Amino acid sequence: MKSKRSTELGEEVLLAIFAVMAVVAIWAYSGVAGHIALEQGAVTLRQTVLDAAMQCMAIEGAYPDSLEHLEKEYGVVVNRDDYVVSYEAFAANMLPTVQVIPR
Repeated sequence: MKSKRSTELGEEVLLAIFAVMAVVAIWAYSGVAGHIALEQGAVTLRQTVLDAAMQCMAIEGAYPDSLEHLEKEYGVVVNRDDYVVSYEAFAANMLPTVQVIPR
């Protein structure tokens, strides 16, 4: 037969194990949620750059030759701390290739 003291100690150990498991689960979820947010941000940023390039074509009659032009003239904001943006313009009449990669 177990004593009251050993039963209480067992409950405390079990409670501590559950607490550690909860902290680990929260930590793991926050990492996954952050990654998902960065991925969605990359999709949104890419679409923003393409939309601005199409707007530039409509206004100026040519696609911009650089991302910097879109930033300066069309208000595109790129968070370079979180994303790497590849912007390749082939010709003034062809939609540029845009890739956005989360860091």
